Amino acid sequence: MKMLTTLLTILLLTMSLAVKADAYKGAVAFDLGDFETAFREFTSCAKNGDVVCQSILGAMYSYGRGVPEDDSEAVKWYRKAAEQGYADAQFSLGAMYVNGDGIPEDDQEAVRWYRKAAEQGYASAQFNLGVMYADGRGVPQNDNEAVKWYRKAAEQGLASAQSNLGVMYANGYGVPQNDREAEKWYRKAAEQGYADAQFNLGIMYDTGEGVPENDREAVKWYRKAAEQGLASAQSNLGIMYATGEGVPEDYVKGYMWASLAAANGDSSATDLKKILKALMTPAQIAEAQRLASEWWEKHNQ
Repeated sequence: MKMLTTLLTILLLTMSLAVKADAYKGAVAFDLGDFETAFREFTSCAKNGDVVCQSILGAMYSYGRGVPEDDSEAVKWYRKAAEQGYADAQFSLGAMYVNGDGIPEDDQEAVRWYRKAAEQGYASAQFNLGVMYADGRGVPQNDNEAVKWYRKAAEQGLASAQSNLGVMYANGYGVPQNDREAEKWYRKAAEQGYADAQFNLGIMYDTGEGVPENDREAVKWYRKAAEQGLASAQSNLGIMYATGEGVPEDYVKGYMWASLAAANGDSSATDLKKILKALMTPAQIAEAQRLASEWWEKHNQ
């Protein structure tokens, strides 16, 4: 709901005053949760050829707001707006091709539509085009092209692109390996709350790569990512508690974070649990399990 509401706000800001007047009832109805009225109003201006309304209508079909979810209809309306050069719809149509939603999966078509939006400066499309080059989907694999598009999106502040650009610098993919540049881009994304970047920044502090080694800083960034549910960060945070690095040694908290990481699919955390269990009393194990259960219930409602 929040994602689609944000999308509507952004799209409506791009409308002409005349179209805003036509779509005003739809926007108000949507904000009030009256999706059927919103759908009716946006359908009217979409049928009159307005690209913003067409893109909104595509999103309403995609999310099932005011109408039964129908990816084929979503594709239809995204395409109408995309063919008129509307970048948001071009990006959305590319995503439909990547995922095979409402249309046969086609990476080459996805790349074509991502590129059209990316060349208009649409950051999310630039990022996705970078991913396609990095993975060799729909285009020959090319790290240099991946870096190019990640950078364009990263410089617009897109956290996912900043994080991926950091990965490219950390590993020397498409650019000379440079820990300082990796740290710079990880930090930009981490400060926006991007969990993968927070984890990777934690690793840099943990190992002293690109920054002076600092266990407390490592714990700080591992914790931020762990609290968002990133299994690898939960596992590393568990290790820090188990070994007393950057925090006072605490087997209970170490076991708690290892349990959460294991539940989220981190296989290495299972080994940590076994090691800690041999060092803990039954009461400590029970307390760690209680803390893990409370965290899980709070974050998985």
